[in-house]
Amino acid sequence: MNEKIMVNDILSGVKSSLTTYQNAIAECENMELRQTLQQIRNNDESFQYELFKVAQAKGYYKPASKATVTEIDEVKNNLQ
Repeated sequence: MNEKIMVNDILSGVKSSLTTYQNAIAECENMELRQTLQQIRNNDESFQYELFKVAQAKGYYKPASKATVTEIDEVKNNLQ
């Protein structure tokens, strides 16, 4: 398996776990557990961003094209 595939798989897995942590945090009544989950989530977010920077530097990730002002305005209008 090549490095690009491994990096993208790891990024995908971390993104999925971030969603799971967020859902658990939102439903957590125990403050100590909630804080622990938040810290784990924060650490994973930092790891995800660092790995993203590596992937981008190596050309493994190509960001989507930037939205035009018209597209941004359209989304804003739809959400209001």
